[in-house]
Amino acid sequence: MTESFRIGFLPLVDAALPILAHELGFAAREGIAIELIRDMTWATVRDRLLYGHTDAAHLIAPLAIATALGRDRPPVAMAVPFVLGLNGNAVTFSIALAGAVGLGATLGDPAAIGAALRDVAAARRGAGKPLRFGVVHRYSSHNYMLRYWLAGVGIRPDHDVEIVVTSPPFAADALAAGEVDGICVGEPWNSIAVDRGVGQIALATAQIWRRGVEKILAMREAVAGERQGAVEALVRALHAAAAHFVMPEAAEESAAILARPEYLGAPHDAVLRAITDRIRVVPGGDPVHYPDFMFQYREAANFPWRSQAAWLYAQMTRWDGTPFSESDAETAASVFRPDIYRAALAGTAAPLPGASSKLEGGLDEPIGAGSVQGRLVLGSDRFFDGRAFDPDDIPAYLAGLE
Repeated sequence: MTESFRIGFLPLVDAALPILAHELGFAAREGIAIELIRDMTWATVRDRLLYGHTDAAHLIAPLAIATALGRDRPPVAMAVPFVLGLNGNAVTFSIALAGAVGLGATLGDPAAIGAALRDVAAARRGAGKPLRFGVVHRYSSHNYMLRYWLAGVGIRPDHDVEIVVTSPPFAADALAAGEVDGICVGEPWNSIAVDRGVGQIALATAQIWRRGVEKILAMREAVAGERQGAVEALVRALHAAAAHFVMPEAAEESAAILARPEYLGAPHDAVLRAITDRIRVVPGGDPVHYPDFMFQYREAANFPWRSQAAWLYAQMTRWDGTPFSESDAETAASVFRPDIYRAALAGTAAPLPGASSKLEGGLDEPIGAGSVQGRLVLGSDRFFDGRAFDPDDIPAYLAGLE
């Protein structure tokens, strides 16, 4: 019997895994039929999911946590059994701001760019025209990555600069119209801004947090419980799609599928560059290779670490100005479901971490990690400022931030 999943998504390169699982037969091999529902805003993707119009969604990780915690709406229990990718976003400045900050033709140092931006931000604020940055949702990793970087270089979000919401497909338009001075968005929309001559990429978010959690497969907890076997089959299909996606010889075909109008509706070359970790930083420039710009498979990249959810909760607490809550922290961490991931992939060749949580940002070099199946090596996961995040002591972490 074929199990069917309606999956909501936004036109972004990191929607690749459910799209490829459907198009290349990985879902069918697991007895799964996928129907993909394209939307233009994260709010709509979430609402379709909550009201049963879809069964699962390609979603920004913090939004699943915010939904479970009842931020901005009544709470709904959520489950994240699979991470669709790490990294893959960038911070892009308008041409004017890039010139004012003195960006070069390659990706620069986050601290150095931040120092120059701090001076420009102070001058603009003093003139009564503060810099404005666009992010894709209030509860997005884009928002938290941008804020983490800005605060780390001495720029106070919401005081020295403004941060507003713009939908990913319209981020380049907002930059072109002068509505924002910079954007933090996923691919291909940074590349499209550059190719249109309206933006210059300042940083990859992987430079802010080397292994930052990004999009996830989200569903209502009730669906995960009621359809456990089907959800595990879906996880296996997505894992197989991830293994295929990272094969160099698959890049051209994957880019061609993703670029189609019903998926991203974006130029093939822009999609291909993102898949192959090549970033065109300046209009007309040669693409720069940045290893692991997108990270979809190695090092158990698809494993839903509870510590990643805990870091997102810490940022949510920090920037919402709400007090730390032990119960909220537990709710946030419990949204990520390593138990489902392990059950789905037990007996396969996939490495399965033995722990469900880890110190985030503590690795400079690759290191072997404990696993209940397969051999697991974790690479550098540093934050740009050298901090580490202990999920077991969030209050101390928050107290140590500016």
